[in-house]
This record gives sequence, structure tokens and C-alpha cells, in this order.
Amino acid sequence: MKDNFSGHSADYAKYRPTYPAELYKYLFSLLDDKENAWDCATGNGQVAAELATVFKQVWATDLSENQLKEAPKHKNITYAVRTAEEPVSYQNHFDLITVAQAVHWFYFSTFYANVHKALKNHGALALIGYSVFTTEGKLNEIIQHFYNDSIGSYWDAERDYLDAHYNTIPFPFREEVVPNFKMEVRWTQDQFLNYLNTWSAVKHYEKKNSKNPLKLIKNEVKTHWGNEAVRLFEFPMLLRVGYKK
Repeated sequence: MKDNFSGHSADYAKYRPTYPAELYKYLFSLLDDKENAWDCATGNGQVAAELATVFKQVWATDLSENQLKEAPKHKNITYAVRTAEEPVSYQNHFDLITVAQAVHWFYFSTFYANVHKALKNHGALALIGYSVFTTEGKLNEIIQHFYNDSIGSYWDAERDYLDAHYNTIPFPFREEVVPNFKMEVRWTQDQFLNYLNTWSAVKHYEKKNSKNPLKLIKNEVKTHWGNEAVRLFEFPMLLRVGYKK
């Protein structure tokens, strides 16, 4: 698994969007028992913190120690530095395993072997994510051009899984038909630009060219932002949920 985010963990925790309450309500409704959950590739711990409000114990793992330093601390969350593919000692233990905005980086077969071992017979695996966001007007054209053209060649190949809304990811589980969810955020211009600055392709561009590609669009963003101090952005949410076959 690639680690594209340790170098800017604080910004990642501060500027990445959060998932809607409706998503968690739906996931929890699928489960009879809520004893143990595993949030794999927890990153800044935002999903683990939500799980901790319902589950007695949450195991939250990530390969980045820097990311875990930014995660919220709760008495029923145990954080551990480890990859998704490292063998797990748990067997038939977890009621829910979640992976948010990360499974596309995994070696699928190795991770899924861990899931089949660690998940209870009636437990669920939830793969959560989101793809490129949209907004209204000319600003949306600027965003899409920046995403696809300005930095398009700097995305890792795994980004294709997100653009395909996780539909091309192998999923050897008994799959649930899930509702559609959307994630909305309202950002100031600074928050918007700071979010873009967390993109891995932006960091790859910056490393190769010794300059930040946001300079390519900063003036256009300012020109076409409009009169509102805060603008609405909508992310298409990705969700696949399954049980052991």
C-alpha cells in the first residue's frame, strides 16, 4: 500500500470532508451486534470516532504513524500502526469492518483474506469512498479541468477505481444493495484550496516540478468564486457492503 499522506497529515485531518450521519445510520442498521469494529486505513480517525459512539471496542489501523497522531483519542479506540495486508490474529471477531477512501490502495486478495478471517459470520464489510466533487457554474469547469488535465497525469493508477465509483474493484462477498448517498460541504475559498492541496496528484506534481499546481488556477478561482463567502460542493459517495459468502 502506498503512503501518500504522511507528509501532510495535519492538513489531511483538517481539510478532508466528513461523511454524512445518514451513512453511519444505515451501516449500523445492518448489524444485530455492535461489539467490535475494525476501521482499516483509518487515516485521521474520523470514521473510527463515529464507530466508537456505537461499538464497545474499535480497532483502528493505519500504515502512517503521522496520520494516527492526528486522530481523535477515545477510551474504546485502539490505534495500531500496520498495513491492511499484515496478517491479523483476530478470528470471527468483528461485527463491522470499514475502509474509507483507501481500499483502492490495497492488495485486494491479501486484505480480503484478513477480512474473511476476522469478520464474524454475520458481520459486514463496508468500502466507503468519494470521487471528484462538483459545484455550480464556471468554477465547476475549472475544477474538472484541473482534475483531469492540469494534474491528470500525476494521479496514481489506483485513482481509476474511484473514477469508476469502486465498481471495478473485486468484491468476493455476498453483496448488499445499498442506497445512494451524497456528501455536501460548504467551504470558503481558503478551505476549498486547502482541500485541493491535500490531493496526492498535487503533491506528486509539486515534487516533480518544484512548484504547487494550485498556482495554475488560483486567480481563476478568485474570479469565478462569486459573491458568496461560502460555496456548496457535492461529492458522489461510493459504497459497497457485503457479508461472508
